[in-house]
Amino acid sequence: MKYNFGEIIDRKHTNAMNTDGFREYIFKATSDMKFPYEDDEFIRMWVADMEFATPPEIIEAIKDRLDKRIFGYTKIFDPEYYTSFVNWTKKYYDWTFSKEHLMTSPGIIPALYELVEYICKPDEKVLIVTPSYAYFKHAADYNNVELVTSDLLNVDGKYSFDFDDLEAKASDEKVTLCIFCNPHNPTGRVWTPEELKRFGDICFSNNVIVISDEIHCDLIRNGMVHTPLAKIFPDSDQIITCMAPSKTFNLAGLMMSNIIIPNDEIREIWQARHYSFENPLSIAALQAAYQHGGEWLMELKNYLDDNFAFTKKFLEDHLPEAGFHIPEATYLAWVNIKAYLPNEENLSLFFANQAGVLLEGGNMFVANGDGYIRLNLACPRSMLNEGLERISNLLLAQKK
Repeated sequence: MKYNFGEIIDRKHTNAMNTDGFREYIFKATSDMKFPYEDDEFIRMWVADMEFATPPEIIEAIKDRLDKRIFGYTKIFDPEYYTSFVNWTKKYYDWTFSKEHLMTSPGIIPALYELVEYICKPDEKVLIVTPSYAYFKHAADYNNVELVTSDLLNVDGKYSFDFDDLEAKASDEKVTLCIFCNPHNPTGRVWTPEELKRFGDICFSNNVIVISDEIHCDLIRNGMVHTPLAKIFPDSDQIITCMAPSKTFNLAGLMMSNIIIPNDEIREIWQARHYSFENPLSIAALQAAYQHGGEWLMELKNYLDDNFAFTKKFLEDHLPEAGFHIPEATYLAWVNIKAYLPNEENLSLFFANQAGVLLEGGNMFVANGDGYIRLNLACPRSMLNEGLERISNLLLAQKK
């Protein structure tokens, strides 16, 4: 391989959430929270960024921009940014969009917080499917908008829509917005065109606007195909598509995402109220990612596929009662450990204290996730093996 995904990179003293912020984020605690393990002893499998170095092509583009030496107020004026991005979506998803519809945000999470405010009146409701990325709920809560949930069906670890329940929830005239994850986090489903068509038909026949969070769209298993929801409904202006290379190329800290808003009214509100300057280094990084990141992404996907195969074999050999299927997308493993810990409520705290592993328990994903853990597999294999060994040893001890 051209790129070294087995390298262990020391992230200490970089203000990384992964190393320095886990107490606040996972445990809602202060920095003096104590564990039986020193911070350096933890295996970190929680927050959704990667333990891999950002591609050198992107780092070089940032260095080139640094050489310009001035970092004043910046917006995207060069059409090459749009061209680079739309060439990427055309190549990988056979989907394009108008330049006028492309907005940017410091992240998809901030965009969700804004868009709920722009779209929903105070007495209206937001619909999500669960388990769900928690910030979908937080965006509704922040705007004091009621949240409505529709549980995904889970048949032997394979998740699907409960379309009858979804339609019943969407038919509530107060439900005006659905925040949707495509591909899905945390289950890793890549929704099929048929599923997307039925999902969209339900929403749009009930006048429900959809925000489609597609941040994981590049991180699909080899052989899978991602379909943007907007590709299924090319004539609709009721879909806001959110994409970013932050997950794909480990750029989350550069705080820049692409928000595609075809609806004229919503876009006008966004342009009037959104603080729309961009970071010059972020622009350089994202443009380089779309122009030069293809080879690195191909190798990353191969490494991730091997990590998932390794995890599946490990769990089969050591924790045969755990429920796990290799996900169709993301670098996140969604593992059912109910057979080993049927009564443990705070899985994150349990594994931190008893195994020195930082992970997220299923109860952090709004609903329909009890008894699951989410493991970040975007790490060197040696780190993955150590994390799985610790998890296995602890669970087997609990089973005795």
